[in-house]
Amino acid sequence: MAKETIEILIDGGKATPGPPLGPAIGPLGINMMQVVEQINQKTVDFEGMKVPVKIIVDVGTKEFEVTVGTPPTTALIKDELNIEKGSQDPGLDKVADLKVEQALKIARMKFDALLSNDYKNAAKEVIGTCVSMGLTVEGKDPREVQQEIDQGKYDDVLVESA
Repeated sequence: MAKETIEILIDGGKATPGPPLGPAIGPLGINMMQVVEQINQKTVDFEGMKVPVKIIVDVGTKEFEVTVGTPPTTALIKDELNIEKGSQDPGLDKVADLKVEQALKIARMKFDALLSNDYKNAAKEVIGTCVSMGLTVEGKDPREVQQEIDQGKYDDVLVESA
């Protein structure tokens, strides 16, 4: 059973049967529209960003699986805040402010790649990235907000009702 893996960078939510995708998977004889639909479904949250996508094709059965990588957390944060780059001097120079809701949105996008097992801790991981980027969170030092999250201050935002 031969499997073929195609790795490709796609504009989030905008895959088409044309290049670069078409020429890469066309020769494998799988249903192009199904692949395009699946990629777009899985990358819609990353609109406006380049997303690494893997298409694993079983050449014998023509079955395929699409897995989507995620852009780095820093790229997602920069995109969310619409900033070019983090601070040159993160200790002194704060370049932007992230809201806890935005941290949660990024945590949702990155959830599969993060070490956390719930959104509350995943948001804390994203907020941790803000420290090295020279960002404040809710106008404060990100570490302070992480402690407030531990104390339950943002549970109304972070804890999803079952």
